[in-house]
Amino acid sequence: MSTLTRPKTDAVATTPGTLRGSARVLLRAHRRALWAGAALLALGIGIVVALRVWMASAKELCADGDMTPCGGPVYQPSYARTSSETFLADGGTVLLLVAGLIGVFVAGPLIARELESGTFRLAWAQSVSPAHWLAARLAVPAALAVVGMTVLIAAYRWGLWALRGYPYSSMAHWHASGIFPGTGPALLGFTLLAVAVGALCAVLVRRTLLSMSLTALALGTVALGLGQRRDELWPTAFRQGHDPVRLDSGDWVVDMGRLTESGRKLYWEDCYDYAADPLQDIEACWRELGAVAHFSEVHPASHYWPLQLVETGILLALAALAVFAAFRVLRRLHG
Repeated sequence: MSTLTRPKTDAVATTPGTLRGSARVLLRAHRRALWAGAALLALGIGIVVALRVWMASAKELCADGDMTPCGGPVYQPSYARTSSETFLADGGTVLLLVAGLIGVFVAGPLIARELESGTFRLAWAQSVSPAHWLAARLAVPAALAVVGMTVLIAAYRWGLWALRGYPYSSMAHWHASGIFPGTGPALLGFTLLAVAVGALCAVLVRRTLLSMSLTALALGTVALGLGQRRDELWPTAFRQGHDPVRLDSGDWVVDMGRLTESGRKLYWEDCYDYAADPLQDIEACWRELGAVAHFSEVHPASHYWPLQLVETGILLALAALAVFAAFRVLRRLHG
């Protein structure tokens, strides 16, 4: 694997050495990718619009979405509504995958392919510094991706808004792993991280397929890690009472159980052992352990924005570190 040494040449620049000139060259070279991205954007918006139109055309007889006579003992939602709930329930996951795809593109076709084939030397020989060369390959996809993902977030939230307030809805709540990532600024943070990680993997490995694979692995690890630890990003609300704690429809229950006089928390695991006795009386067990009250730890719906912003901050910090590392690696490699 050779060192990326900048060619020494006195040739007059035919390509502008500014970031703007490098960006124009980059856009012309990857017109097909731009059209593919525009097609994905149009497809995402089209799906949401089609679902809204489908729901609007359903023969719902009541304001609550019931297709049977209003106020009757039976509630029957329309097939359009239940199908839309199913389609939109994993929209956040789909948007994460789209962001990851952007990072994979940056890692492979945008940067690593040039480093692997040696075509980067042409740009460097035309008064385009390595820093400008890499900055253009970070700034252009980052700007386009943020604009496109912002539009998709707005479209997704518009689609979800049509499903609010209907009884007996099977739609997952705001905190669901398939919804939360695609409804706020955390998705933009993940998109910028995807671009930064793609660039870092490309300059580190300088092999197209390997760079793409490493980028996908790194982004998948971050997404899964945040998904599993998301409830720890903001302090939960603690509720207790002698009777079972009342929960609101938008509450994200993180944990619940019983409290002793001393304040010690008892969880169902402390009393329930299905393998030993599947029919055991958990209430009796809790009484024996001194339980006197109920408690729950929840994230109410008001915690949506704090969780989104903290997650966004973490992702932006990781993206900044990846960008810094990419420039340091490039500077070390080209001497």
